[in-house]
Amino acid sequence: MNDPHREGADRATVAALLLMGAALLLIVHLHLLMALLSGLAAFTLYRALLRALTARMSTGRAHVIGLALVVLLLAAGIATTVEGLGQLSEASSSGGLPRLLQISADTLDSLRTTLPPWLASRLPESSASVHDTVTQWMRSHASDVRLWGHHTLRGAAYILAGLVIGFLASLAPQDTGPVAPIFLRAWRERLSQLAQAFTDIVSSQLRIAALNTVFTAIYLLAVLPLFGWHVPLANTLVAVTFFAGLVPVVGNLASNTAIVLASLTLSPWLGAVSLGFLVGIHKLEYFLNARIVGSRIRVRTYELLAAMLAMEAAFGLAGVVAAPVYYAWITRELRQLRVI
Repeated sequence: MNDPHREGADRATVAALLLMGAALLLIVHLHLLMALLSGLAAFTLYRALLRALTARMSTGRAHVIGLALVVLLLAAGIATTVEGLGQLSEASSSGGLPRLLQISADTLDSLRTTLPPWLASRLPESSASVHDTVTQWMRSHASDVRLWGHHTLRGAAYILAGLVIGFLASLAPQDTGPVAPIFLRAWRERLSQLAQAFTDIVSSQLRIAALNTVFTAIYLLAVLPLFGWHVPLANTLVAVTFFAGLVPVVGNLASNTAIVLASLTLSPWLGAVSLGFLVGIHKLEYFLNARIVGSRIRVRTYELLAAMLAMEAAFGLAGVVAAPVYYAWITRELRQLRVI
């Protein structure tokens, strides 16, 4: 004899799964992925902090202390961002730009003496020429530059909104008992599974960032000095590599670009060597990423690579970032349903 309550719960679970899947794809399509990830980060951080505090003190006191710590962390993050932007503006108006022009002039001189004549003749004559070219380009693409600035500000607003939403969601009571509506229970279970999938990916990303930092430190602080090359700000670049590596794909691109530019200030050949090294490490990390994440979420490497490829084809770079989290979520759901 069929159990109506069981059938209703099963239908609610399927409906919640379909709705969640559609919502996740729509989030990427609407360019809200960073808001989702920041919200999941705030949610999981507060819940983990609350579990740690509850094990040592009463629940009420743990809520108060956890709330205070999260607010302080958010305030510190916002203050650090504002201070960094202020220092960047101050540096550009009081010596930062001349220093940058001097570095570009030194790099151009080095390139002219090492590159073949037919290639060196195509380089700008001086750093002033570079500055004029950049200025003319910015004037002719002023609308594009304004659009990039608009997208940057909107992205920052999305991240802040995601943090607030995730934080508020973590404070909401988990009403998943038998009194709650069937669909509401099923929906909140899907959210819980998504949060757990995000936690699995973040823990894996920490390991990947650590490996990337070790490889970069060996290259910048050990291998290059053996050959007499001392890249400027090598220690800072190693630290940047770790923190940037916490952001999938995009972070590695940013840190790799900084390393290549720093290498170019010494020699174009060193820049080429650094680029080759980073390309090789990037390809290695692409498979290590799938291997480490795959072992954490219990999927095979080729499955995760295929998911990343499919999401990249559908949504571009955002799809690559979203693929590990989305695939981790769907595999957790399928295991719970005992489909796999």
